[in-house]
Amino acid sequence: MRRPLLSLLLLALLLPAAIAATPAVRAENAWIRWLPANLPAAGYATLVNSGDEPEVLIGASSPDYGEVSLHQNVTRDGNVQMRPVERIAIDPHSSLRLAAAGYHMMLMQPSKALKPGDRVTITLRFLSGTLEVQFEVRPADSPS
Repeated sequence: MRRPLLSLLLLALLLPAAIAATPAVRAENAWIRWLPANLPAAGYATLVNSGDEPEVLIGASSPDYGEVSLHQNVTRDGNVQMRPVERIAIDPHSSLRLAAAGYHMMLMQPSKALKPGDRVTITLRFLSGTLEVQFEVRPADSPS
């Protein structure tokens, strides 16, 4: 009797975590602007929140980069400044475009030589869970 009860208790504790582990977000048109000579690259995508609650992107990581960070370009007094951000909120039933002129990811310290046409896995971390996304490496002159 103890074993089934313990199993049910364990299932009850783990089930909410398993359900919450998948955010209601999908990524579309995910790509990386490739730059030569190990210069920092930038990652872009459109994040679509199909859920009824806001989703909050709190970070990202990749086995192909030593550091992945969230940034935003802001224009002040006619000057564009890039600044790190800790989180990016996506409203319910809406989308947010990660692009050069706004929010984006900075990808630094590549762990291997990458070239246009390669694919890179980036894990997006949301408050509600994680999402693995395949990003296509594109040439530097690719349109946003």
